[in-house]
Amino acid sequence: MRDVYVIGAHVIKFGKYLEYSMKELVAWTVEGVLKDADIDRGDIHSAWFSNSGWGMRDFQHCIRGEVALRPLGIDGIPITNVENACAGGSTAFHGAWKDVALGISDISLATGVEKVYAPNKYMVFAGFIAGMDVGRIVDTMKILVESMPQPGEPISPRRQALQASRTRKSKTIRERLQPYWWMVVSQIALGETLGYDTLSEIRKINKGMGNHSPFMDVYARSAREHMKKYGTTQRQLAAIASKNHWHSTMNPNAQYMFELSIDDALNDRTVSYPLTRSMCAPIGDGSASAILASESAVKRLGLSSRAIKVRASVLVSGKTRSSDEPDIGERASKIAYDRAGLGPGDIDAIEVHDATAYAELQQTESLGFFPKGEGGPCAELGETGIGGKLPVNPSGGLLSRGHPIGASGLAQIHELVTQLRGEAGKRQVIGARVALAENGGGVLDFEEAAMCIHILEKT
Repeated sequence: MRDVYVIGAHVIKFGKYLEYSMKELVAWTVEGVLKDADIDRGDIHSAWFSNSGWGMRDFQHCIRGEVALRPLGIDGIPITNVENACAGGSTAFHGAWKDVALGISDISLATGVEKVYAPNKYMVFAGFIAGMDVGRIVDTMKILVESMPQPGEPISPRRQALQASRTRKSKTIRERLQPYWWMVVSQIALGETLGYDTLSEIRKINKGMGNHSPFMDVYARSAREHMKKYGTTQRQLAAIASKNHWHSTMNPNAQYMFELSIDDALNDRTVSYPLTRSMCAPIGDGSASAILASESAVKRLGLSSRAIKVRASVLVSGKTRSSDEPDIGERASKIAYDRAGLGPGDIDAIEVHDATAYAELQQTESLGFFPKGEGGPCAELGETGIGGKLPVNPSGGLLSRGHPIGASGLAQIHELVTQLRGEAGKRQVIGARVALAENGGGVLDFEEAAMCIHILEKT
């Protein structure tokens, strides 16, 4: 297989873009990545396009990449559409890498886009069910609800008082009635697709359905198990959220750019114990891209000075396993380290899929950076912050940079390419030469359904 290099990377500022179309978000990042790579669109030999929700949102279920890229003059080439839940962007990157590594293309584009934010939050949260086994959704929710602590049990009276004391903006009658209409719309949509009998079962199991993504309950369940087994604390999770918010203040592309203290993260509204709102990734929109090229193309185009080598690109799926067997992160990272000829000790900066603060903690352990049970204490001591032993999510991560599903994996690539080029400004990881990105997607049996790991190196 041929050596592959990233010659261009780009991400738009993540946020809420209700007034803009999916095509417009794609155009911004494609134009940006072409400029960064200093090539013309005619130089691209193949493209991989990542998106999860365009079909649910605008009924654009098929040919998404062809629809989005043709107006930009990118057509007549192989365009592959990727839908792999939250791992879609990194899967598109993996596909582009394979095209170049196998000699199918000399230059390949990977693009990801998502519009997640919508006024009807019930439809937004209902949409996340698509990242689970829909045929088993009732059984899955039963397990999640049964594993939850009793209401109010783990929350201190002080925190309850703090949450209750938050002032609420007065609303008009229309504003107060609007959520009920949105709820009816979402229930009809679910009933027509899942079946009204299934919807009725879900409503009996979880009366709070629609208040947050079911993925937060999955992460919360795993976090409680980790706390019970290793003594991990909720304050350690708050420290991770606080650290990522600090990192994002130095990232102009981040959805959130404000600092957050550990106490503020700890005392925020509880989503699913032990996770508070500040420990969960926000809802938002965005797009990101990367351009990959062969070594011969890099030399021909004179791009060697800014090209970043791909040492390993790995895509794996989850598997049925016992609790004693390695999880998906352990399996995927072992393959990536073996292919790169490197180990955890060789990595200078990492971007992990922190859809929640617990997810970051879990992956730092699964990827071999900390022994099991030590990820929390090390984060609380500041070892994972910029300037620490191992900077994790210098971009601010999903928690603060944002998480537009189909674009998140490519946003990680942009951050690491920026770091390895030494162009990250105030958030620069000094001396970074090797970096790793981990991006998971979907859930099956309470483990990611898919996961990509990429290892990049400054040459």
